[in-house]
Amino acid sequence: MSRLIKSFGYAWQGIRSVFSTEANMKIHAGVAVLVIVAGFLLKISPLEWIVALLCMGLVFSAEMFNTAIELLVDKVSSQKDPVAGKVKDIAAGAVLIAACISVVVGVIIFLPKLIQWIV
Repeated sequence: MSRLIKSFGYAWQGIRSVFSTEANMKIHAGVAVLVIVAGFLLKISPLEWIVALLCMGLVFSAEMFNTAIELLVDKVSSQKDPVAGKVKDIAAGAVLIAACISVVVGVIIFLPKLIQWIV
C-alpha cells in the first residue's frame, strides 16, 4: 500500500513541476478555468461537460508528455541534433493538434449557447 501512495506522490510531484515550470501549461490552465466558468454560466449539458473535461485532460496530458519528451531529449542529446529536434517538434505538434481539436469542440459546444444568450 505504501508503494501505491508513493507512486501517487511522485505523480503529484510531476504535475506540480510542470505547472510551476511550463508557461504553456499555465496558459492551458487559464483557458480551462474560462471553459469551466463558461460551462456553468451557459449551463452546458452533462454530455457537453464530459466532452469538455476530456478535451482539457487531453491537452494537459499532451503538454505533460511534450514536456517529458523535451526534458529527456535535452538530457540524452547535449548537442544540436536534427533527430532530437524532430522528436521535440513532433511532440509539440501533438500538443498543437490536441489544443486545436479542443478549440473546435469548444466552438461546437459554446458558440450556439453564446448566440442564444446574446439574442
